[in-house]
Amino acid sequence: MNTIHTSRPPAGPAERIAGSSRRPATLGAAAPGAISLAMGEPDAGTPAPIVNAAVRSLLGGRTRYSPMTGAPALREALATKISAEHARPTTAREVVLTHGGTAGLASAMLALVVPGDRVLIPEPTYSLYADHAAMVGAEVVWVPARRDGSLDLTTLREEASSARMIILCNPGNPTGRVYSTSDLSGIGEILGMNPELLLLSDEAYGSIMFDGLEFASALDLPGVTSQVVFCGTLSKTYAMTGWRLGYVVADGAHADKINLIHRTINGPLNTFVQDAALAALETPSRDLRDAAVSYQERRDMVLKALSGISGVEMLPPQGAFYAFPRIASDLSSDEMVARFADAGVLVRSGTEFGPSGEGHVRISFATDVASLDEGLRRFAQAVKDFS
Repeated sequence: MNTIHTSRPPAGPAERIAGSSRRPATLGAAAPGAISLAMGEPDAGTPAPIVNAAVRSLLGGRTRYSPMTGAPALREALATKISAEHARPTTAREVVLTHGGTAGLASAMLALVVPGDRVLIPEPTYSLYADHAAMVGAEVVWVPARRDGSLDLTTLREEASSARMIILCNPGNPTGRVYSTSDLSGIGEILGMNPELLLLSDEAYGSIMFDGLEFASALDLPGVTSQVVFCGTLSKTYAMTGWRLGYVVADGAHADKINLIHRTINGPLNTFVQDAALAALETPSRDLRDAAVSYQERRDMVLKALSGISGVEMLPPQGAFYAFPRIASDLSSDEMVARFADAGVLVRSGTEFGPSGEGHVRISFATDVASLDEGLRRFAQAVKDFS
């Protein structure tokens, strides 16, 4: 007698992601001539010295496979840079080159988190973290920020003993907030009390700081080096979004696992892109400071434009190039985004970035000044029309 099995198989990674993801597949339709304040991408192209290095590499025949673990010269250069800038002596073995920051985050999650693990995610935050947790089969525990944007260390401390990982985005996407030295010290204390707990610190925007603030990196946390997994990228600092090159820094045992996962999924990285990255790392510090100043000038435009709109409130961005205003309206965040699109300006729904994002939208001010000015004008008019 044949047995008919009616139970459905367990959901796989694709089903888990599709069932829980807050990320939109597209930004939806927009009126002709719409201005996008939705994309987190620097408006300036990649600097010429970096592009020229890639061209020289290609013309020089650097078109073959690179080593599976990445170009040794680039790993050494990053290890030297990290050792010089942070209180963490770093070796090339501890640097994992990845296909953009995204692959670094995914590889770290796949290597270090197993199905059923609990992952603590302070929010609102970058929505990809929860998708990666779903991919692995981990349980997400959302931890809303305090009203001033700081970490809820009390809740994190309470949840830490049963968790495998905390994921921080610092400076924050979507809020532009920067965690204080006190916040980071609190995380360090939590790690110290829970030796099996890991911190995955995404610091993609660490070079973009405003108002003279000093950035506190997880790489500088004392006594918990083996528990910190740092994720960086060349995309934002060097305007290399399309080049797809990131890196992870972790202690040797963790780095080996992350490297194994990454090379199994991605294979070797583009040789000429790694050559260009070496040129990027030689960018004068004054050029990086000039870029941060340019973003601050645009941040100030956003603050000025939004401060005069009734029903709009926002914590001032302290870094990155995002603003996350809350709008007093009977509309949901998704509905507001649709109204803004009808008005000719594209923004992102706050619910994409965690449960507490409802009522907010995200504005990117990485676009050029003229587009930003007009986009903010349309934004202000749309708020007046639907509030």
